[in-house]
Amino acid sequence: MLTVSYGTMIWMSIAFIVVLFLLKKFAWKPILKAIKDREDHIEESLQMATKVKSEMQELKSSNEKLLLDARTERDNLLKDARTTKDEIIQEAKTKASEEADKMIASAKEAIENEKLAALTQLKNEVGVLSLEIAEKIIRERLSDDANQNELVAKLLSEVKLEQ
Repeated sequence: MLTVSYGTMIWMSIAFIVVLFLLKKFAWKPILKAIKDREDHIEESLQMATKVKSEMQELKSSNEKLLLDARTERDNLLKDARTTKDEIIQEAKTKASEEADKMIASAKEAIENEKLAALTQLKNEVGVLSLEIAEKIIRERLSDDANQNELVAKLLSEVKLEQ
Protein backbone atom coordinates (compact mmCIF):
# COMPACT_ATOMS: atom_id res chain seq x y z
CA MET A 1 0.00 0.00 0.00
CA LEU A 2 0.85 3.43 -0.54
CA THR A 3 1.44 5.73 2.35
CA VAL A 4 1.02 9.43 1.97
CA SER A 5 2.38 11.83 4.46
CA TYR A 6 0.34 14.88 5.35
CA GLY A 7 3.31 17.20 5.14
CA THR A 8 3.95 16.30 1.53
CA MET A 9 0.32 16.77 0.78
CA ILE A 10 0.26 20.22 2.37
CA TRP A 11 3.39 21.26 0.49
CA MET A 12 1.93 19.92 -2.72
CA SER A 13 -1.27 21.85 -2.09
CA ILE A 14 0.69 25.02 -1.29
CA ALA A 15 2.81 24.54 -4.45
CA PHE A 16 -0.36 23.96 -6.47
CA ILE A 17 -1.99 27.09 -5.07
CA VAL A 18 1.18 29.14 -5.72
CA VAL A 19 1.37 27.84 -9.30
CA LEU A 20 -2.36 28.49 -9.71
CA PHE A 21 -1.93 32.01 -8.31
CA LEU A 22 1.07 32.71 -10.57
CA LEU A 23 -0.78 31.35 -13.58
CA LYS A 24 -3.82 33.48 -12.72
CA LYS A 25 -1.69 36.58 -12.10
CA PHE A 26 0.61 36.33 -15.14
CA ALA A 27 -0.63 33.78 -17.70
CA TRP A 28 -4.39 33.45 -17.34
CA LYS A 29 -5.33 36.94 -18.64
CA PRO A 30 -2.96 36.82 -21.66
CA ILE A 31 -4.17 33.29 -22.51
CA LEU A 32 -7.84 34.30 -22.20
CA LYS A 33 -7.11 37.50 -24.18
CA ALA A 34 -5.38 35.48 -26.92
CA ILE A 35 -8.30 33.04 -27.01
CA LYS A 36 -10.77 35.95 -27.10
CA ASP A 37 -8.76 37.68 -29.87
CA ARG A 38 -8.66 34.43 -31.85
CA GLU A 39 -12.38 33.93 -31.34
CA ASP A 40 -13.06 37.53 -32.50
CA HIS A 41 -10.80 37.05 -35.53
CA ILE A 42 -12.60 33.82 -36.46
CA GLU A 43 -15.97 35.55 -36.04
CA GLU A 44 -14.82 38.47 -38.25
CA SER A 45 -13.49 36.02 -40.83
CA LEU A 46 -16.83 34.17 -40.87
CA GLN A 47 -18.73 37.45 -41.24
CA MET A 48 -16.35 38.53 -44.01
CA ALA A 49 -16.79 35.17 -45.75
CA THR A 50 -20.58 35.52 -45.52
CA LYS A 51 -20.35 39.06 -46.86
CA VAL A 52 -18.07 37.98 -49.71
CA LYS A 53 -20.38 35.08 -50.47
CA SER A 54 -23.39 37.40 -50.68
CA GLU A 55 -21.40 39.85 -52.83
CA MET A 56 -20.36 36.97 -55.11
CA GLN A 57 -24.02 35.94 -55.37
CA GLU A 58 -24.98 39.52 -56.23
CA LEU A 59 -22.17 39.71 -58.80
CA LYS A 60 -23.30 36.42 -60.29
CA SER A 61 -26.88 37.70 -60.51
CA SER A 62 -25.64 40.97 -61.97
CA ASN A 63 -23.46 39.15 -64.49
CA GLU A 64 -26.37 36.91 -65.51
CA LYS A 65 -28.59 39.97 -65.93
CA LEU A 66 -25.91 41.74 -67.98
CA LEU A 67 -25.45 38.62 -70.09
CA LEU A 68 -29.20 38.36 -70.65
CA ASP A 69 -29.36 42.08 -71.54
CA ALA A 70 -26.44 41.67 -73.94
CA ARG A 71 -28.10 38.69 -75.61
CA THR A 72 -31.36 40.60 -75.93
CA GLU A 73 -29.58 43.60 -77.39
CA ARG A 74 -27.65 41.36 -79.80
CA ASP A 75 -30.89 39.69 -80.89
CA ASN A 76 -32.51 43.10 -81.41
CA LEU A 77 -29.53 44.31 -83.44
CA LEU A 78 -29.61 41.17 -85.59
CA LYS A 79 -33.37 41.58 -86.09
CA ASP A 80 -32.90 45.23 -87.08
CA ALA A 81 -30.08 44.27 -89.44
CA ARG A 82 -32.24 41.60 -91.08
CA THR A 83 -35.13 44.04 -91.42
CA THR A 84 -32.86 46.68 -92.93
CA LYS A 85 -31.37 44.12 -95.30
CA ASP A 86 -34.82 43.00 -96.42
CA GLU A 87 -35.91 46.62 -96.92
CA ILE A 88 -32.79 47.39 -98.98
CA ILE A 89 -33.30 44.28 -101.10
CA GLN A 90 -36.97 45.11 -101.65
CA GLU A 91 -36.12 48.71 -102.51
CA ALA A 92 -33.45 47.55 -104.97
CA LYS A 93 -35.92 45.13 -106.58
CA THR A 94 -38.52 47.88 -106.85
CA LYS A 95 -36.03 50.30 -108.40
CA ALA A 96 -34.79 47.62 -110.81
CA SER A 97 -38.37 46.82 -111.79
CA GLU A 98 -39.14 50.51 -112.32
CA GLU A 99 -35.98 50.95 -114.40
CA ALA A 100 -36.85 47.87 -116.46
CA ASP A 101 -40.37 49.20 -117.02
CA LYS A 102 -38.93 52.57 -118.07
CA MET A 103 -36.50 50.87 -120.45
CA ILE A 104 -39.29 48.73 -121.92
CA ALA A 105 -41.53 51.78 -122.34
CA SER A 106 -38.64 53.69 -123.91
CA ALA A 107 -37.92 50.78 -126.27
CA LYS A 108 -41.61 50.54 -127.21
CA GLU A 109 -41.68 54.27 -127.84
CA ALA A 110 -38.52 54.04 -129.95
CA ILE A 111 -40.04 51.13 -131.91
CA GLU A 112 -43.24 53.10 -132.44
CA ASN A 113 -41.23 56.13 -133.56
CA GLU A 114 -39.22 53.96 -135.97
CA LYS A 115 -42.45 52.41 -137.26
CA LEU A 116 -43.96 55.85 -137.81
CA ALA A 117 -40.76 57.04 -139.48
CA ALA A 118 -40.76 53.96 -141.74
CA LEU A 119 -44.44 54.53 -142.63
CA THR A 120 -43.75 58.21 -143.30
CA GLN A 121 -40.80 57.29 -145.48
CA LEU A 122 -42.92 54.69 -147.30
CA LYS A 123 -45.69 57.26 -147.88
CA ASN A 124 -43.12 59.72 -149.16
CA GLU A 125 -41.71 57.12 -151.52
CA VAL A 126 -45.23 56.22 -152.68
CA GLY A 127 -45.87 59.91 -153.25
CA VAL A 128 -42.62 60.25 -155.19
CA LEU A 129 -43.50 57.12 -157.20
CA SER A 130 -46.95 58.51 -157.87
CA LEU A 131 -45.45 61.74 -159.09
CA GLU A 132 -43.01 59.89 -161.28
CA ILE A 133 -45.83 57.75 -162.71
CA ALA A 134 -47.91 60.83 -163.30
CA GLU A 135 -44.99 62.54 -164.96
CA LYS A 136 -44.39 59.54 -167.24
CA ILE A 137 -48.07 59.34 -168.07
CA ILE A 138 -48.20 62.99 -168.91
CA ARG A 139 -45.07 62.75 -171.07
CA GLU A 140 -46.10 59.67 -173.00
CA ARG A 141 -49.69 60.22 -173.58
CA LEU A 142 -50.60 63.72 -172.99
CA SER A 143 -52.43 63.97 -176.27
CA ASP A 144 -54.44 60.74 -176.34
CA ASP A 145 -57.14 60.18 -173.65
CA ALA A 146 -57.73 56.51 -174.37
CA ASN A 147 -54.04 55.74 -174.12
CA GLN A 148 -53.79 57.77 -170.88
CA ASN A 149 -56.57 55.78 -169.24
CA GLU A 150 -55.11 52.50 -170.39
CA LEU A 151 -51.63 53.47 -169.13
CA VAL A 152 -52.92 54.62 -165.70
CA ALA A 153 -54.83 51.34 -165.24
CA LYS A 154 -51.76 49.36 -166.24
CA LEU A 155 -49.42 51.22 -163.91
CA LEU A 156 -51.82 51.01 -160.99
CA SER A 157 -52.17 47.28 -161.43
CA GLU A 158 -48.36 46.93 -161.32
CA VAL A 159 -47.98 48.96 -158.13
CA LYS A 160 -49.50 47.35 -155.03
CA LEU A 161 -49.84 49.41 -151.85
CA GLU A 162 -49.86 47.61 -148.54
CA GLN A 163 -50.09 48.99 -145.10
